[in-house]
Amino acid sequence: MSRTTEEIPQNDHDPTDADTAGPASGRPEGPAEPATGRPGTGRSWEAVRHLLVRLHFYAGVLIAPFLLVAALTGLAYTLTPQLDQLVYGDQLRVERVGEEPRPLAEQIAAARAAYPEGSTASVITPPGPEDTTRVVLAVPELGEKQRTVFVDPYTAEVRGELTTWFGSTPLTTWLDDLHRNLNLGETGRLYSEVAASWLWVTVAGGLVLWLGRSRGRRAKSARGVLLPDRTAKGVRRTRSWHAATGVWLALGLLFLSATGLTWSNYAGERFGRLLDAASGNAPALDTALPGAKAPAEDHSEHAGHGGSGEAAGDADPADFDAALAAARGAGLGGTVVVSPPADAASAWVVAQNDNVWPVHYDRVAVDAESGEITSRTRWADHPVLSKLSKLGVQGHMGVLFGVVNQIVLALLAIGLTAVIVWGYRMWWQRRPTRGDRAARVGRAPERGAWRRLPLPVLIVGVPAVVALGWALPVLGVTLAGFLVVDVVVGAVQRRRTA
Repeated sequence: MSRTTEEIPQNDHDPTDADTAGPASGRPEGPAEPATGRPGTGRSWEAVRHLLVRLHFYAGVLIAPFLLVAALTGLAYTLTPQLDQLVYGDQLRVERVGEEPRPLAEQIAAARAAYPEGSTASVITPPGPEDTTRVVLAVPELGEKQRTVFVDPYTAEVRGELTTWFGSTPLTTWLDDLHRNLNLGETGRLYSEVAASWLWVTVAGGLVLWLGRSRGRRAKSARGVLLPDRTAKGVRRTRSWHAATGVWLALGLLFLSATGLTWSNYAGERFGRLLDAASGNAPALDTALPGAKAPAEDHSEHAGHGGSGEAAGDADPADFDAALAAARGAGLGGTVVVSPPADAASAWVVAQNDNVWPVHYDRVAVDAESGEITSRTRWADHPVLSKLSKLGVQGHMGVLFGVVNQIVLALLAIGLTAVIVWGYRMWWQRRPTRGDRAARVGRAPERGAWRRLPLPVLIVGVPAVVALGWALPVLGVTLAGFLVVDVVVGAVQRRRTA
Protein backbone atom coordinates (compact mmCIF):
# COMPACT_ATOMS: atom_id res chain seq x y z
CA MET A 1 0.00 0.00 0.00
CA SER A 2 1.19 3.53 -0.76
CA ARG A 3 2.27 5.66 2.14
CA THR A 4 1.38 9.17 3.14
CA THR A 5 3.93 11.95 2.90
CA GLU A 6 4.50 11.84 6.63
CA GLU A 7 5.20 8.08 6.54
CA ILE A 8 7.89 8.13 3.86
CA PRO A 9 11.26 7.29 5.42
CA GLN A 10 13.91 10.00 5.52
CA ASN A 11 16.03 8.38 2.79
CA ASP A 12 13.05 8.47 0.43
CA HIS A 13 11.80 11.92 1.17
CA ASP A 14 13.32 15.24 0.26
CA PRO A 15 11.93 18.17 2.22
CA THR A 16 11.92 20.15 -1.02
CA ASP A 17 9.59 17.74 -2.82
CA ALA A 18 6.66 20.07 -2.48
CA ASP A 19 8.76 22.99 -3.66
CA THR A 20 10.30 21.46 -6.74
CA ALA A 21 8.07 18.64 -7.85
CA GLY A 22 6.62 20.72 -10.65
CA PRO A 23 3.10 20.33 -12.00
CA ALA A 24 2.31 17.43 -9.74
CA SER A 25 3.69 18.58 -6.46
CA GLY A 26 0.99 18.46 -3.89
CA ARG A 27 1.50 18.56 -0.20
CA PRO A 28 -1.47 19.26 2.08
CA GLU A 29 -2.87 22.76 2.35
CA GLY A 30 -0.14 24.42 4.41
CA PRO A 31 3.25 23.03 5.46
CA ALA A 32 4.24 22.01 8.97
CA GLU A 33 2.61 24.80 10.92
CA PRO A 34 2.99 26.37 14.34
CA ALA A 35 0.51 25.69 17.08
CA THR A 36 -1.88 28.29 15.71
CA GLY A 37 -2.47 26.15 12.61
CA ARG A 38 -1.72 29.10 10.32
CA PRO A 39 1.44 29.67 8.26
CA GLY A 40 3.68 32.56 9.14
CA THR A 41 2.55 35.95 7.87
CA GLY A 42 5.91 37.74 7.78
CA ARG A 43 7.16 38.87 4.37
CA SER A 44 10.08 36.86 3.04
CA TRP A 45 11.71 35.87 -0.23
CA GLU A 46 10.80 32.27 0.52
CA ALA A 47 7.21 33.28 -0.24
CA VAL A 48 8.25 33.83 -3.88
CA ARG A 49 9.20 30.17 -4.11
CA HIS A 50 5.95 29.11 -2.45
CA LEU A 51 3.97 31.21 -4.94
CA LEU A 52 5.88 29.68 -7.86
CA VAL A 53 5.17 26.21 -6.50
CA ARG A 54 1.45 26.87 -6.37
CA LEU A 55 1.40 28.49 -9.83
CA HIS A 56 3.45 25.63 -11.30
CA PHE A 57 1.14 23.10 -9.67
CA TYR A 58 -2.08 24.62 -11.00
CA ALA A 59 -0.59 25.30 -14.42
CA GLY A 60 0.53 21.69 -14.59
CA VAL A 61 -2.73 20.17 -13.42
CA LEU A 62 -5.08 22.39 -15.41
CA ILE A 63 -3.03 23.29 -18.50
CA ALA A 64 -1.22 19.97 -18.97
CA PRO A 65 -4.17 18.44 -20.92
CA PHE A 66 -3.90 21.26 -23.47
CA LEU A 67 -0.14 20.76 -23.69
CA LEU A 68 -0.56 17.00 -24.07
CA VAL A 69 -2.97 17.41 -26.99
CA ALA A 70 -0.66 19.97 -28.60
CA ALA A 71 2.32 17.62 -28.18
CA LEU A 72 0.56 14.60 -29.69
CA THR A 73 -1.00 16.49 -32.60
CA GLY A 74 2.31 18.26 -33.21
CA LEU A 75 4.08 14.91 -33.26
CA ALA A 76 1.68 13.71 -35.94
CA TYR A 77 2.25 16.88 -37.96
CA THR A 78 6.02 16.42 -37.98
CA LEU A 79 5.52 13.28 -40.08
CA THR A 80 3.54 15.00 -42.85
CA PRO A 81 6.36 15.15 -45.47
CA GLN A 82 6.79 11.38 -45.29
CA LEU A 83 3.04 10.76 -45.05
CA ASP A 84 2.44 12.93 -48.12
CA GLN A 85 4.94 10.91 -50.12
CA LEU A 86 3.32 7.70 -48.94
CA VAL A 87 -0.27 8.73 -49.62
CA TYR A 88 0.14 11.06 -52.62
CA GLY A 89 3.30 9.70 -54.21
CA ASP A 90 1.61 9.21 -57.59
CA GLN A 91 0.78 12.91 -57.79
CA LEU A 92 3.95 14.30 -56.23
CA ARG A 93 6.57 12.28 -58.14
CA VAL A 94 7.25 11.51 -61.78
CA GLU A 95 7.61 7.98 -63.10
CA ARG A 96 10.92 8.66 -64.81
CA VAL A 97 13.26 11.64 -64.67
CA GLY A 98 13.78 13.08 -68.13
CA GLU A 99 16.50 15.22 -69.63
CA GLU A 100 14.75 18.54 -70.21
CA PRO A 101 11.41 19.83 -68.84
CA ARG A 102 8.69 21.01 -71.22
CA PRO A 103 7.74 24.72 -71.29
CA LEU A 104 5.33 25.84 -68.60
CA ALA A 105 2.81 26.82 -71.27
CA GLU A 106 2.59 23.22 -72.44
CA GLN A 107 2.23 21.90 -68.90
CA ILE A 108 -0.44 24.48 -68.07
CA ALA A 109 -2.33 23.67 -71.26
CA ALA A 110 -2.42 19.99 -70.29
CA ALA A 111 -3.67 20.84 -66.79
CA ARG A 112 -6.36 23.19 -68.10
CA ALA A 113 -7.52 20.64 -70.67
CA ALA A 114 -8.08 18.13 -67.88
CA TYR A 115 -9.54 20.68 -65.43
CA PRO A 116 -11.01 23.69 -67.23
CA GLU A 117 -12.90 25.09 -64.22
CA GLY A 118 -11.73 28.29 -62.57
CA SER A 119 -8.60 30.23 -63.47
CA THR A 120 -4.86 29.69 -63.17
CA ALA A 121 -3.82 31.20 -59.83
CA SER A 122 -0.14 30.23 -59.88
CA VAL A 123 2.40 27.67 -61.01
CA ILE A 124 4.96 26.14 -58.65
CA THR A 125 8.08 24.76 -60.29
CA PRO A 126 9.35 21.33 -59.14
CA PRO A 127 11.64 21.42 -56.06
CA GLY A 128 13.64 18.45 -57.36
CA PRO A 129 14.19 16.54 -60.61
CA GLU A 130 11.84 13.73 -59.48
CA ASP A 131 8.98 16.10 -58.51
CA THR A 132 5.98 17.24 -60.51
CA THR A 133 4.99 20.76 -61.49
CA ARG A 134 2.01 22.15 -59.58
CA VAL A 135 -0.58 24.14 -61.50
CA VAL A 136 -2.77 25.85 -58.91
CA LEU A 137 -6.32 26.70 -60.00
CA ALA A 138 -8.63 29.16 -58.25
CA VAL A 139 -12.08 27.56 -58.28
CA PRO A 140 -14.88 29.68 -56.73
CA GLU A 141 -16.68 26.62 -55.38
CA LEU A 142 -13.67 25.73 -53.20
CA GLY A 143 -13.60 29.03 -51.34
CA GLU A 144 -10.19 29.62 -49.71
CA LYS A 145 -8.88 26.29 -50.97
CA GLN A 146 -7.50 25.61 -54.44
CA ARG A 147 -7.37 22.79 -56.92
CA THR A 148 -3.77 21.78 -57.59
CA VAL A 149 -3.06 19.81 -60.74
CA PHE A 150 0.18 17.80 -60.75
CA VAL A 151 1.93 17.61 -64.11
CA ASP A 152 4.97 15.59 -65.18
CA PRO A 153 7.40 18.33 -66.31
CA TYR A 154 9.13 16.01 -68.80
CA THR A 155 6.03 14.65 -70.59
CA ALA A 156 3.32 17.23 -69.72
CA GLU A 157 1.22 14.30 -68.51
CA VAL A 158 -1.30 15.09 -65.79
CA ARG A 159 -0.55 12.90 -62.77
CA GLY A 160 -3.65 13.85 -60.79
CA GLU A 161 -5.20 16.64 -58.74
CA LEU A 162 -5.80 17.45 -55.08
CA THR A 163 -7.78 20.06 -53.19
CA THR A 164 -5.06 22.01 -51.41
CA TRP A 165 -4.86 24.84 -48.89
CA PHE A 166 -1.95 27.25 -49.42
CA GLY A 167 -0.08 24.43 -51.14
CA SER A 168 -0.73 21.79 -48.44
CA THR A 169 -2.20 18.41 -49.34
CA PRO A 170 -5.53 17.32 -47.79
CA LEU A 171 -3.75 15.13 -45.23
CA THR A 172 -1.32 17.87 -44.20
CA THR A 173 -4.18 20.39 -44.05
CA TRP A 174 -6.20 18.08 -41.78
CA LEU A 175 -3.28 17.45 -39.43
CA ASP A 176 -2.42 21.16 -39.44
CA ASP A 177 -5.98 22.05 -38.45
CA LEU A 178 -5.95 19.30 -35.83
CA HIS A 179 -2.86 20.79 -34.24
CA ARG A 180 -4.01 24.40 -34.47
CA ASN A 181 -7.72 24.15 -33.66
CA LEU A 182 -8.73 20.46 -33.27
CA ASN A 183 -10.62 20.88 -36.56
CA LEU A 184 -13.12 23.11 -34.73
CA GLY A 185 -12.42 26.33 -36.63
CA GLU A 186 -11.74 29.66 -34.93
CA THR A 187 -13.25 28.52 -31.64
CA GLY A 188 -10.82 25.62 -31.47
CA ARG A 189 -7.84 27.95 -31.83
CA LEU A 190 -8.29 28.91 -28.18
CA TYR A 191 -6.95 25.50 -27.16
CA SER A 192 -3.63 25.97 -28.94
CA GLU A 193 -3.28 29.55 -27.70
CA VAL A 194 -3.88 28.40 -24.13
CA ALA A 195 -1.15 25.79 -24.58
CA ALA A 196 1.33 28.23 -26.16
CA SER A 197 0.56 30.95 -23.59
CA TRP A 198 1.21 28.71 -20.59
CA LEU A 199 3.99 26.52 -21.95
CA TRP A 200 6.71 29.10 -21.34
CA VAL A 201 5.27 29.83 -17.87
CA THR A 202 5.42 26.20 -16.77
CA VAL A 203 8.88 25.72 -18.30
CA ALA A 204 10.34 28.88 -16.75
CA GLY A 205 8.73 28.18 -13.39
CA GLY A 206 9.97 24.62 -13.36
CA LEU A 207 13.51 25.72 -14.21
CA VAL A 208 13.55 28.30 -11.42
CA LEU A 209 12.28 25.77 -8.87
CA TRP A 210 14.65 23.01 -9.95
CA LEU A 211 17.78 25.13 -10.30
CA GLY A 212 17.08 27.26 -7.24
CA ARG A 213 16.25 24.55 -4.74
CA SER A 214 18.01 25.38 -1.47
CA ARG A 215 17.69 22.09 0.32
CA GLY A 216 17.93 18.42 -0.49
CA ARG A 217 20.48 15.67 -0.27
CA ARG A 218 21.69 15.94 -3.86
CA ALA A 219 24.64 18.21 -4.60
CA LYS A 220 24.08 21.26 -6.77
CA SER A 221 26.20 19.93 -9.60
CA ALA A 222 25.63 19.73 -13.33
CA ARG A 223 24.98 16.02 -12.93
CA GLY A 224 22.39 16.68 -10.24
CA VAL A 225 20.60 19.15 -12.51
CA LEU A 226 20.82 17.40 -15.87
CA LEU A 227 20.52 13.73 -14.92
CA PRO A 228 17.79 11.93 -12.97
CA ASP A 229 18.63 10.42 -9.62
CA ARG A 230 18.51 6.66 -10.20
CA THR A 231 19.06 5.92 -6.52
CA ALA A 232 15.90 7.73 -5.48
CA LYS A 233 12.61 5.97 -4.90
CA GLY A 234 8.96 6.89 -5.03
CA VAL A 235 8.00 10.47 -5.71
CA ARG A 236 11.64 11.67 -5.57
CA ARG A 237 12.55 9.34 -8.43
CA THR A 238 9.60 10.50 -10.51
CA ARG A 239 10.42 14.11 -9.72
CA SER A 240 14.04 13.73 -10.81
CA TRP A 241 13.00 12.31 -14.19
CA HIS A 242 10.35 15.01 -14.60
CA ALA A 243 12.72 17.86 -13.77
CA ALA A 244 15.89 16.63 -15.50
CA THR A 245 14.01 15.91 -18.72
CA GLY A 246 12.39 19.34 -18.50
CA VAL A 247 15.81 20.97 -18.31
CA TRP A 248 16.92 19.23 -21.51
CA LEU A 249 13.72 20.24 -23.29
CA ALA A 250 13.51 23.79 -21.95
CA LEU A 251 15.12 25.70 -24.81
CA GLY A 252 13.12 23.89 -27.49
CA LEU A 253 9.84 24.26 -25.59
CA LEU A 254 10.42 27.99 -25.08
CA PHE A 255 11.04 28.29 -28.83
CA LEU A 256 7.80 26.47 -29.64
CA SER A 257 5.87 28.64 -27.20
CA ALA A 258 7.23 31.90 -28.63
CA THR A 259 6.78 30.94 -32.28
CA GLY A 260 3.33 29.49 -31.63
CA LEU A 261 2.21 32.75 -30.03
CA THR A 262 3.34 34.88 -33.00
CA TRP A 263 0.69 33.33 -35.24
CA SER A 264 -1.98 32.70 -32.62
CA ASN A 265 -5.27 34.56 -32.67
CA TYR A 266 -5.08 37.15 -29.89
CA ALA A 267 -1.38 37.23 -28.99
CA GLY A 268 -0.60 37.11 -32.72
CA GLU A 269 -2.61 40.28 -33.21
CA ARG A 270 -0.52 41.96 -30.51
CA PHE A 271 2.62 40.72 -32.24
CA GLY A 272 1.40 42.23 -35.50
CA ARG A 273 1.07 45.59 -33.75
CA LEU A 274 4.63 45.25 -32.52
CA LEU A 275 5.87 44.62 -36.05
CA ASP A 276 3.97 47.68 -37.27
CA ALA A 277 5.34 49.89 -34.50
CA ALA A 278 8.91 48.65 -35.00
CA SER A 279 8.71 48.75 -38.81
CA GLY A 280 9.46 45.05 -38.71
CA ASN A 281 7.18 43.82 -41.49
CA ALA A 282 8.50 42.30 -44.68
CA PRO A 283 9.12 44.91 -47.39
CA ALA A 284 6.23 45.16 -49.81
CA LEU A 285 6.77 44.22 -53.43
CA ASP A 286 5.53 46.98 -55.71
CA THR A 287 3.45 45.09 -58.26
CA ALA A 288 2.15 48.19 -60.05
CA LEU A 289 3.38 48.63 -63.57
CA PRO A 290 5.09 51.99 -64.27
CA GLY A 291 2.58 54.78 -63.77
CA ALA A 292 0.24 52.76 -61.53
CA LYS A 293 -0.35 53.25 -57.79
CA ALA A 294 1.76 51.12 -55.41
CA PRO A 295 -0.06 48.46 -53.35
CA ALA A 296 -0.51 48.54 -49.58
CA GLU A 297 2.20 47.17 -47.31
CA ASP A 298 2.41 43.38 -47.18
CA HIS A 299 1.63 41.89 -43.72
CA SER A 300 1.47 38.24 -44.79
CA GLU A 301 4.95 37.16 -43.77
CA HIS A 302 4.30 36.29 -40.11
CA ALA A 303 1.06 34.43 -40.86
CA GLY A 304 2.99 31.32 -41.82
CA HIS A 305 1.51 30.86 -45.30
CA GLY A 306 1.78 32.54 -48.65
CA GLY A 307 -1.08 34.16 -50.55
CA SER A 308 -3.34 32.26 -52.89
CA GLY A 309 -2.50 34.45 -55.86
CA GLU A 310 -6.00 34.33 -57.39
CA ALA A 311 -6.14 36.19 -60.66
CA ALA A 312 -9.06 38.14 -62.11
CA GLY A 313 -9.02 36.10 -65.35
CA ASP A 314 -7.13 33.23 -66.91
CA ALA A 315 -3.70 34.39 -68.05
CA ASP A 316 -1.96 33.43 -71.28
CA PRO A 317 0.11 30.28 -70.51
CA ALA A 318 2.98 31.63 -72.62
CA ASP A 319 3.35 34.58 -70.24
CA PHE A 320 4.24 32.17 -67.43
CA ASP A 321 7.35 31.16 -69.38
CA ALA A 322 8.21 34.82 -70.04
CA ALA A 323 7.86 35.74 -66.36
CA LEU A 324 9.88 32.69 -65.28
CA ALA A 325 12.66 33.44 -67.77
CA ALA A 326 12.90 37.04 -66.54
CA ALA A 327 13.08 35.88 -62.90
CA ARG A 328 15.75 33.30 -63.68
CA GLY A 329 17.73 35.96 -65.47
CA ALA A 330 17.45 38.13 -62.34
CA GLY A 331 19.02 35.36 -60.26
CA LEU A 332 15.98 33.65 -58.70
CA GLY A 333 16.97 30.00 -58.58
CA GLY A 334 15.38 26.94 -57.01
CA THR A 335 11.66 26.47 -56.52
CA VAL A 336 9.63 29.53 -57.45
CA VAL A 337 5.94 30.42 -57.50
CA VAL A 338 4.83 32.23 -60.65
CA SER A 339 1.62 34.22 -60.16
CA PRO A 340 -0.24 36.17 -62.85
CA PRO A 341 -1.24 39.81 -62.27
CA ALA A 342 -4.48 40.68 -60.51
CA ASP A 343 -5.36 43.19 -63.23
CA ALA A 344 -3.97 44.84 -66.34
CA ALA A 345 -2.17 47.51 -64.28
CA SER A 346 -0.22 44.98 -62.21
CA ALA A 347 2.93 42.99 -62.86
CA TRP A 348 3.55 39.28 -62.62
CA VAL A 349 5.05 38.08 -59.35
CA VAL A 350 7.75 35.42 -59.13
CA ALA A 351 8.69 34.42 -55.59
CA GLN A 352 11.28 31.99 -54.32
CA ASN A 353 9.81 29.31 -52.09
CA ASP A 354 12.82 27.52 -50.61
CA ASN A 355 12.03 26.97 -46.92
CA VAL A 356 15.06 24.81 -46.10
CA TRP A 357 18.14 26.47 -44.65
CA PRO A 358 19.73 28.45 -46.20
CA VAL A 359 16.35 29.88 -47.16
CA HIS A 360 15.65 31.84 -50.34
CA TYR A 361 12.73 34.27 -50.31
CA ASP A 362 13.58 36.87 -52.96
CA ARG A 363 10.67 38.16 -55.04
CA VAL A 364 10.45 40.08 -58.29
CA ALA A 365 7.70 41.85 -60.18
CA VAL A 366 7.87 41.24 -63.93
CA ASP A 367 6.38 43.01 -66.91
CA ALA A 368 5.69 39.93 -69.02
CA GLU A 369 5.38 41.87 -72.27
CA SER A 370 8.82 43.47 -72.07
CA GLY A 371 10.51 40.94 -69.75
CA GLU A 372 11.57 43.84 -67.52
CA ILE A 373 11.96 43.49 -63.72
CA THR A 374 9.89 46.38 -62.35
CA SER A 375 10.45 45.78 -58.63
CA ARG A 376 12.34 43.44 -56.31
CA THR A 377 12.53 42.53 -52.62
CA ARG A 378 15.50 40.60 -51.26
CA TRP A 379 15.51 38.34 -48.23
CA ALA A 380 18.71 40.06 -47.11
CA ASP A 381 16.81 43.38 -46.91
CA HIS A 382 14.08 42.10 -44.57
CA PRO A 383 14.06 43.66 -41.08
CA VAL A 384 15.44 41.50 -38.29
CA LEU A 385 12.00 40.99 -36.71
CA SER A 386 10.58 39.88 -40.04
CA LYS A 387 13.40 37.39 -40.52
CA LEU A 388 13.08 35.99 -36.99
CA SER A 389 9.32 35.65 -37.39
CA LYS A 390 9.57 33.89 -40.75
CA LEU A 391 12.37 31.55 -39.70
CA GLY A 392 10.64 30.82 -36.39
CA VAL A 393 7.47 29.76 -38.17
CA GLN A 394 9.38 27.50 -40.55
CA GLY A 395 11.26 25.94 -37.62
CA HIS A 396 7.99 25.43 -35.74
CA MET A 397 6.56 23.68 -38.80
CA GLY A 398 9.57 21.39 -39.05
CA VAL A 399 10.81 22.43 -42.49
CA LEU A 400 13.68 24.84 -41.78
CA PHE A 401 16.39 22.19 -41.38
CA GLY A 402 14.71 19.33 -43.19
CA VAL A 403 14.69 15.90 -41.55
CA VAL A 404 16.85 17.13 -38.65
CA ASN A 405 14.15 19.71 -37.83
CA GLN A 406 11.52 16.96 -37.88
CA ILE A 407 13.54 14.73 -35.54
CA VAL A 408 14.09 17.55 -33.04
CA LEU A 409 10.38 18.43 -33.00
CA ALA A 410 9.44 14.77 -32.58
CA LEU A 411 11.82 14.41 -29.62
CA LEU A 412 10.39 17.57 -28.05
CA ALA A 413 6.84 16.26 -28.44
CA ILE A 414 7.70 12.85 -26.99
CA GLY A 415 9.71 14.43 -24.16
CA LEU A 416 6.91 16.86 -23.27
CA THR A 417 4.45 13.98 -23.20
CA ALA A 418 6.70 12.08 -20.78
CA VAL A 419 7.16 15.14 -18.53
CA ILE A 420 3.37 15.58 -18.33
CA VAL A 421 2.82 11.92 -17.49
CA TRP A 422 5.48 12.07 -14.77
CA GLY A 423 3.86 15.22 -13.43
CA TYR A 424 0.49 13.56 -13.02
CA ARG A 425 2.18 10.51 -11.54
CA MET A 426 3.77 12.71 -8.86
CA TRP A 427 0.38 14.19 -8.11
CA TRP A 428 -0.97 10.68 -7.57
CA GLN A 429 2.08 9.49 -5.60
CA ARG A 430 1.80 12.35 -3.11
CA ARG A 431 -1.77 11.54 -2.17
CA PRO A 432 -2.63 10.71 1.46
CA THR A 433 -3.78 7.09 1.67
CA ARG A 434 -4.75 6.44 5.29
CA GLY A 435 -7.43 7.49 7.70
CA ASP A 436 -9.59 10.53 7.25
CA ARG A 437 -6.98 12.20 5.02
CA ALA A 438 -7.13 9.51 2.30
CA ALA A 439 -7.52 11.00 -1.17
CA ARG A 440 -7.20 9.97 -4.79
CA VAL A 441 -4.62 12.65 -5.61
CA GLY A 442 -2.22 14.89 -3.73
CA ARG A 443 -3.40 18.16 -2.29
CA ALA A 444 -2.41 21.55 -3.63
CA PRO A 445 0.51 23.48 -2.13
CA GLU A 446 -0.23 26.07 0.55
CA ARG A 447 -2.22 29.15 -0.43
CA GLY A 448 -1.73 32.71 0.70
CA ALA A 449 1.93 33.02 -0.32
CA TRP A 450 1.25 36.27 -2.17
CA ARG A 451 0.40 37.96 1.16
CA ARG A 452 3.94 37.28 2.36
CA LEU A 453 5.73 38.54 -0.76
CA PRO A 454 8.32 41.30 -0.23
CA LEU A 455 7.08 44.76 -1.22
CA PRO A 456 9.63 45.14 -4.08
CA VAL A 457 8.26 41.96 -5.65
CA LEU A 458 4.70 43.27 -5.42
CA ILE A 459 5.64 46.70 -6.76
CA VAL A 460 7.42 45.25 -9.79
CA GLY A 461 5.42 42.04 -10.18
CA VAL A 462 1.87 43.39 -10.31
CA PRO A 463 2.48 45.80 -13.24
CA ALA A 464 4.52 43.09 -14.99
CA VAL A 465 1.65 40.62 -14.71
CA VAL A 466 -0.80 43.22 -16.00
CA ALA A 467 1.48 43.94 -18.97
CA LEU A 468 1.78 40.22 -19.70
CA GLY A 469 -1.99 39.89 -19.52
CA TRP A 470 -2.32 42.59 -22.17
CA ALA A 471 0.37 41.14 -24.44
CA LEU A 472 -0.96 37.58 -24.01
CA PRO A 473 -4.72 37.99 -23.51
CA VAL A 474 -5.49 34.28 -23.18
CA LEU A 475 -2.83 33.95 -20.49
CA GLY A 476 -4.27 36.94 -18.65
CA VAL A 477 -7.87 35.70 -18.78
CA THR A 478 -7.03 32.15 -17.69
CA LEU A 479 -4.77 33.41 -14.89
CA ALA A 480 -7.59 35.63 -13.65
CA GLY A 481 -9.88 32.61 -13.79
CA PHE A 482 -7.42 30.59 -11.69
CA LEU A 483 -7.33 33.35 -9.08
CA VAL A 484 -11.13 33.59 -8.89
CA VAL A 485 -11.51 29.84 -8.50
CA ASP A 486 -8.75 29.74 -5.89
CA VAL A 487 -10.37 32.51 -3.87
CA VAL A 488 -13.78 30.84 -4.00
CA VAL A 489 -12.37 27.43 -3.01
CA GLY A 490 -10.44 29.02 -0.14
CA ALA A 491 -13.54 30.80 1.13
CA VAL A 492 -15.59 27.59 1.01
CA GLN A 493 -12.90 25.67 2.89
CA ARG A 494 -12.65 28.36 5.56
CA ARG A 495 -16.42 28.24 6.10
CA ARG A 496 -16.34 24.46 6.45
CA THR A 497 -13.46 24.66 8.92
CA ALA A 498 -15.27 27.33 10.92
